Amino acid sequence: MIALCVMPHPDDCEILCAGTLLRLAEQGVKIHVATMTAGDKGSMSLPPEKISAIRRVEAANAAKHLGASSYTCLEFEDLSIVFDNPTRQKIAGLLRKIKPDIIFTTPPVDYMADHEITSSLVRDACFNASVPNYHTGTDDAPTQKIPYLYYSDPIGGEDLFGDKTVTSVLVNITTVMDRKVEALSCHASQREWLREQHGIDEYVDAMKRWAAVRGAELGVTFAEGFRQHLGHPHPTECLLRKLLW
Repeated sequence: MIALCVMPHPDDCEILCAGTLLRLAEQGVKIHVATMTAGDKGSMSLPPEKISAIRRVEAANAAKHLGASSYTCLEFEDLSIVFDNPTRQKIAGLLRKIKPDIIFTTPPVDYMADHEITSSLVRDACFNASVPNYHTGTDDAPTQKIPYLYYSDPIGGEDLFGDKTVTSVLVNITTVMDRKVEALSCHASQREWLREQHGIDEYVDAMKRWAAVRGAELGVTFAEGFRQHLGHPHPTECLLRKLLW
């Protein structure tokens, strides 16, 4: 079985679903991680090409901490992800290459457009990658099935109106939290960016606080929350519950 996590920026994976990926890996699931961008806008002092180079290395190292078989940067730019045909084809091409059984991405409603557009692109690609006459510019064969699709919590677990996000499944990540922290800690440049741009210097602690909130809902110490895409033609069985509960 293969799991693919497609997130907008480096560190989104580690914040939002790394614990679940670690637990899936323990069950023998092959993990792949992709980001839309290399985090090229994430610095107060470095130009895009330099911060991108740093953040690609950090993201690759974080993926290794998760036991991922691959890390892919799709080389879009921060704040410039758009829903157009070339981008749709590129995401579908990624799915044809990886052929995942299960996919994780950001929710349809989130705090910034990069996250929301990535969510729409991944949902779109789940169907398009299986269509033989849909051309992606790659030699990889179309996928043979529609994957299970799970949306992560938004940052902080709230929608645009401050309402708490609904989940369809919570995953106990207590036993792998230390490893999730190690993976997130690989993103040193992002921590520095948040400290300078937003006055935030609690990168890991903020992640752990939200995981503790979701954990309390499940009756454990730490958990991650997801909402499964159940619309046609996606499978409706909760694969996460089957594999990890």
